[in-house]
Amino acid sequence: MEYIFTLKYQLDEQYSDLDALVERLGAGGCDDALIGIGQPGRLALEFSREANSAEMAVRSALIDIKNMMPGARLIEASPDLVGLTDVADLIGISRQAMRKLMLTHRATFPAPVHEGHASIWHLAEVLDWFNTRGTYKFDNSVLEVARVALKVNLAKESIRHPLTDDREVELLSA
Repeated sequence: MEYIFTLKYQLDEQYSDLDALVERLGAGGCDDALIGIGQPGRLALEFSREANSAEMAVRSALIDIKNMMPGARLIEASPDLVGLTDVADLIGISRQAMRKLMLTHRATFPAPVHEGHASIWHLAEVLDWFNTRGTYKFDNSVLEVARVALKVNLAKESIRHPLTDDREVELLSA
């Protein structure tokens, strides 16, 4: 099956020749990715990778990139963090209808990761919520990839910011 996902990286100074880096990535197993070079020192790779599972697709891409760019630091795996408009587009409804669903089902709709002027959610949690309702259709591979992206991002953050005390975990799970 084909899985579509994006991996965004921060590059260190050793990767100043971006043309050579793009060539190296293509030769090193990332020839199934569109490579975006936007902000200086950043690189995004949008993969369309064949694999038996989303986890295998993402894991193999992470390994390929680590082998080709050992000094690069993963910023984000996506699709993971989304706004209501992103979800509405994916489900095929209007942003207003999506907002109404969220407000009408406050008790069961997933809690946002960040609540504010622009709230964001984990896509996997919202798609799981839609799955339990059974009335909206979407490509199941998107949910599968979103679950893997969520796991990768959580693992990355737990390495960057480890909890120092079991009491911290107890406070968070209360």
